[in-house]
Amino acid sequence: MSSLIPKKIREMEYRIEADPSKGMKVPVTIYADDKLLQKMLTDRTIQQAVNVSTIPGVLKHVVVLPDGHEGYGFPVGGVAAMDAQEGMISPGGVGYDINCGVRLIKTSLMEKDVRPRLRDLVTELFTSIPSGVGSKGAVKLTSSDLDEVLVKGVQWAVDHGYGSNDDADVCEENGQIKNADPGKISPTARKRGAPQLGSLGSGNHFLEVQRVDQIHDKEAAKKMGIFNEGQITVLIHCGSRGFGHQVCSDYLRVSEQALSKYKINLVDRELACVPNSSEEGESYRKAMFAALNYAWSNRQMITHWTRKAFERVFKQSESDLDMKLIYDVAHNIAKVEKHKIDGELRSVVVHRKGATRAFPQGRDEIPRKYRDIGQPVFIPGSMGTGSWILLGKPGSMDLSFGSTAHGAGRMMSRSAARRNFTEGQVQKSLNDKGIFIKALTREGVVEETPEAYKDVDAVANVSHELGIATKVAKLVPIGVIKG
Repeated sequence: MSSLIPKKIREMEYRIEADPSKGMKVPVTIYADDKLLQKMLTDRTIQQAVNVSTIPGVLKHVVVLPDGHEGYGFPVGGVAAMDAQEGMISPGGVGYDINCGVRLIKTSLMEKDVRPRLRDLVTELFTSIPSGVGSKGAVKLTSSDLDEVLVKGVQWAVDHGYGSNDDADVCEENGQIKNADPGKISPTARKRGAPQLGSLGSGNHFLEVQRVDQIHDKEAAKKMGIFNEGQITVLIHCGSRGFGHQVCSDYLRVSEQALSKYKINLVDRELACVPNSSEEGESYRKAMFAALNYAWSNRQMITHWTRKAFERVFKQSESDLDMKLIYDVAHNIAKVEKHKIDGELRSVVVHRKGATRAFPQGRDEIPRKYRDIGQPVFIPGSMGTGSWILLGKPGSMDLSFGSTAHGAGRMMSRSAARRNFTEGQVQKSLNDKGIFIKALTREGVVEETPEAYKDVDAVANVSHELGIATKVAKLVPIGVIKG
């Protein structure tokens, strides 16, 4: 239980002021409703955010988003910006699943078209897309193939026939961040990554066939290709698999060993970090960028197999089905961006751990297609509740370094879910809602029961009410595949 009680600044905004006696360099700002805040106070979420505020070079404030919960070192749902010259970069501030992210594909199908074939469709998707712990992808990569994936990201997949350049146009960084360096990757990470490209993995990763349940912003929805309630979309949630996990492990070790070299004293060793401009900082960034590209390529290949599964089940081509990618967002990432701090524009390393970029209209980083409305944002819920499409707004720049929540956020640990629920109970509750699920393991179903997560509607509502990213549409699942 947290002993830190944040002060209410206004509706849905709380603060812990900077306390130099605790080593805090900046305040902590929490965006949450009362219920979400109470949950954060039951674990170390707030304490971890306070710990982050003690890192050298941290600027303005440490942000906890409404899906915030305890993580490794940094809270999940946390955002922190470090001065690019004087500040740090921290592997724990990005997390183990580097570029865990979400992409959304639209279709021209309506729920009435899909319901009669739903079991066939979900079974076909489950058969076509490898999932589960340690699952192997369907592609055999040589060492030089892997190097190309790590440098080219989505472009590698497109070059090899998995999708088109239209897909790359609507990814963050066009699905290919520059300055990735395969030379900074350990043999262990390579060994883990080579067989897994094009697989969904396990844990909270999933692929959902969804229907549009509510449209809140007709203009923005139309721009994204969403026209009607009942329209079918597909949401893919996965990351860099064992490859990203190993990159994080490798560089946490490097960072821990470098602490004494740079005379960095930390309140928690899990915050291990190195100066952003140091040799170790450069190496981590180049390795992390390689993992970002791996994850984008991974999601691209899953997208391709998803389209092919739809083609087989509905006996129509992907262009007839209008299966265009709406957008792809990254959750676990650190990038140098320019943000206004104390009235001046500064280069900062923005760590988004379990947080989604939510840039407003007019920003060059947004694909041309969306530049005049703002960046699409996806908040996936759990497999039984629903997901939200939001739109980045100007308020995000001042409030949260252009970031919003990345999901519902866990309420209950995986072991608690296993103690409290059975596979039969979860399957029945999903069936009662008209949701058909295929999962590799019993644990995969039980650990991800909707009751283990916060209310995704409440999380989206906080973002909306504060004007960080506002509601476009709500999507609800009708078919789910999980590892």
